[in-house]
Amino acid sequence: MGVWGVGLYSGDFAQDLRGTIRAVSRLPFDNDRLVDILCETEPTAANNPDDADHTTFWLVVADQFSKRGIACDRVREKALAIIDGGSDLTMLAKLGMDSPGLKKRRQMLDELRLRLAAPVGARRGSVLKKPQAYLMDAGDVLVYPTCGGRCINPYFASKDQQTYWGDKCAMPWKQDGFGALVIVDRGRAFDFLSWYRPLKISMAREQKPTLAELCGELLWKLPLAGTCSAVHFKRMELEKIGTLSIDTEKFKRAFPNLRPGTAQAIGDISIANQMETGPSRVEIATLNPYPTLTSIGKILSTAC
Repeated sequence: MGVWGVGLYSGDFAQDLRGTIRAVSRLPFDNDRLVDILCETEPTAANNPDDADHTTFWLVVADQFSKRGIACDRVREKALAIIDGGSDLTMLAKLGMDSPGLKKRRQMLDELRLRLAAPVGARRGSVLKKPQAYLMDAGDVLVYPTCGGRCINPYFASKDQQTYWGDKCAMPWKQDGFGALVIVDRGRAFDFLSWYRPLKISMAREQKPTLAELCGELLWKLPLAGTCSAVHFKRMELEKIGTLSIDTEKFKRAFPNLRPGTAQAIGDISIANQMETGPSRVEIATLNPYPTLTSIGKILSTAC
């Protein structure tokens, strides 16, 4: 559960779930369907009362729905039952929260109960009227600047604001190479939230690679899928340098049993999290067990 405080959003699970609700609440579905989708994303927490995150799941959903003007009796009644029945406090006591902490948590729950008992206002926040536009197509080949193997962090307004950890201290982000990737798959969660799956070169290049160079013998890695907004695309300075024809059957044989990027789309997890390459210390240290490919030609329908 990872609780480091008594607040409703003191744990990592609650914070992640809040982000998921933010994305799901934009879908143009009825309120009960939104709940079903959230339960599908966290089936154990949602459905197993013995799970450590079960009470947190329903309390966070109820709180977020109330704040976002999403009326749902099912969610409200579940959260009130948890508060009135004491199951949240019982679980936290079992997990080791001390008496002072439980007392503060009780106060928080009392305040939450008052909010949940109040009438829900009109639904707030934008709702998608149409599916998110695709910014990249399957087969698109893109290059991007890197610093020590790291791409530009698109959550900063400018790369000039960014730093990275050098040998002994934080240093300004300064380009020293190029990364490259091929979009090998894309899709939409619930037909609305776009996601992309990149296949990236394992090591950054000193010079901007050409399409011909990328078609040679290179080690590629297949990380998780991710999202990409127009703002992130621009900030990461992604540049399309060509298009390759991906053979779907060859790709499936090379990388079997892949799941779609639904979880990343719902959580709005940026593709930037998957674009790090060697010689990044993080990339080397974590030794991510990404599936690899020794030549992009192995999954193409026609030669480069």
